[in-house]
Amino acid sequence: MGATKAGNQTSVTEFILLGFPSSPEIQILCFVVLLAIYILTLATNSIIIMIVKVDSKLHSPMYFFLSNFALLEICYITTTVPKMLSGFLTEKNIISYRQCILQLCFFFTFGPTEVFLLVSMAYDRYIAICYPLQYSTIMSSRLCKLLAVGSWASGFLTGGTLTVPITQVSFCKLNLINHFFCDYLPLLKLSCSDTTASEAAFFSLAWIVVVTTLILNIVSYCYILMTILRIPSTTGREKAFFTCASHLTVSMIFYVTVGFMYLRSTLKYSFDTDKIVSLFYSILTPLLNPLIYSLRNRDVIKALKRAWSKITGNW
Repeated sequence: MGATKAGNQTSVTEFILLGFPSSPEIQILCFVVLLAIYILTLATNSIIIMIVKVDSKLHSPMYFFLSNFALLEICYITTTVPKMLSGFLTEKNIISYRQCILQLCFFFTFGPTEVFLLVSMAYDRYIAICYPLQYSTIMSSRLCKLLAVGSWASGFLTGGTLTVPITQVSFCKLNLINHFFCDYLPLLKLSCSDTTASEAAFFSLAWIVVVTTLILNIVSYCYILMTILRIPSTTGREKAFFTCASHLTVSMIFYVTVGFMYLRSTLKYSFDTDKIVSLFYSILTPLLNPLIYSLRNRDVIKALKRAWSKITGNW
């Protein structure tokens, strides 16, 4: 089942996602917990998008990028969780070959889009702290839109390019993916053809994207740090650093987890360990990121309070 013959070779037409095998009771518990996380992620990120849109005091480059980031997190978690949730309610979580490749493509689209947006946000913080008097002139509405569109476009281009290598390998008979979604390395383990070229193409591009954006982030923060250290007052230094703390925290979480997952040798790949790490960065991180940004941001908290006052006042 799940394979067709083409000549002398058997071609897989569907895969079975193993996920996290456990008893039916644990499966139901996992379903409830992950459904709650998914709903909460959609809610928190949607609230950020709406607050930034309706509150005129948040109409600035920083919050424009934050709303883009929130939209990205909604797309990112929706790529994997709905299919994962359905797997908890069925005996076999089956996904067709085309759906698997499409899921992989979207996953590798939204991941790179995140790093490109993080670079854009780092540049915004660099201009805000290093060139405060020219900030409004440099970070114009046109430039912000160009950076956002460029981030999304670059993400889709990278996602499509990263997906191509896996479409060039053959899958025969084995169709059990030891993961909760179609990820590159678990799929690679099922291949019955030579994957040397595919691995070289995939990891080369992954290294280029991650390392290049990481360097740009580091350079931005080096300049930011040097500028902050030259601020004479302690209060001024704390205020300047506070505006960057959330972005720096999110960036560190993302680069550490992605580096662990995709910048290692496939010989060091551990299915069970990496499933846990994948669970963190693909499901928990989209929930944590808006909380990190909003709970540490006084303007967002004030905007939420103003919105809540209007709602309760109308009642």
